[in-house]
Amino acid sequence: MADNQRPKIAVGGSIAFDLIMDFPGFFKDHILPEKLHVINISFLVGELRKQRGGCAPNIAYTLALLGEAPRVVGAAGRDFSEYEVWLHEQGIDTAGVRVFDRETTASCYITTDQARNQITGFHPGAMKRAGEISFREAMGDNVSMAIVAPDDPDAMLRHAKEIREAGVRLIFDPSFQCTALDGEKLMQGARGAHVLVLNDYEFAVFQEKTSLTREQLLQEIEMIIVTYGEKGSEIFLRDGSSVKVDAAKVSAVVDPTGAGDAWRGGFLAGYQRSLPLETCMRMGSIAAAYCIENYGTQNHAYTFEQFSQRYAENFGESLVAPVRK
Repeated sequence: MADNQRPKIAVGGSIAFDLIMDFPGFFKDHILPEKLHVINISFLVGELRKQRGGCAPNIAYTLALLGEAPRVVGAAGRDFSEYEVWLHEQGIDTAGVRVFDRETTASCYITTDQARNQITGFHPGAMKRAGEISFREAMGDNVSMAIVAPDDPDAMLRHAKEIREAGVRLIFDPSFQCTALDGEKLMQGARGAHVLVLNDYEFAVFQEKTSLTREQLLQEIEMIIVTYGEKGSEIFLRDGSSVKVDAAKVSAVVDPTGAGDAWRGGFLAGYQRSLPLETCMRMGSIAAAYCIENYGTQNHAYTFEQFSQRYAENFGESLVAPVRK
């Protein structure tokens, strides 16, 4: 089947540059509990790297590595041109990206200490204009599913609504924006979603803000995915059952930035092919491991054969279906 005939995955979310800094120490050694009300800390970092990032391109990058041709939907600034060329070279469709010439692309400033703790500052730039994008128009036709990843909070709600109204399966991924949205708005985005995906901390925040149990949420959402980092991930289903898988082995934790996005890309690549949920989750785990072992969110690469071999080494079985190329 030609690429333009294959159902595609639309990936909505932030488009950003990541400025990643390594702090050769531990944050805890510089934070005095009795002085939390007057924090004034300066860190001398050992390394600074500017990387391509943003939740939407990160997820799309993994999808492209695994044979998909995803379409990114999001807002970028006048400095996006080189990034866009690079995305095209990876097989990622940027027709859904709107460039705002009076803005710069969003930038994320991430400092990581030796315990892999992170302090992050985020300048939204063009991202604050994402609500001006019609997701329905930007994603085009022949879309099998669409994920709404962290973006401008109001844009996320508009985009989730448009996806539902278009009859496309919605994967709602509020992630760190759980802190910016209240319970009513979180449910506004999640209600009617095919999948809600969060890490365990974010899911606890989601439940606290909505005052809903997992069982109550599953009356509104078909599946809930909770990731636990090095402890694996779990899917909860409406019938009361769940599927849990272990995390893949990581040779070295170099940079955890973007691991969640890579997990989502790996999962969606399997889900697009109607593979068993357990297989999809394991694909997410393998994709995340590759990301963690490299600086930045889009600096790792692998062939399907390499991915499949690593999958077999971790889980004792081969992928049941080949990834389309």
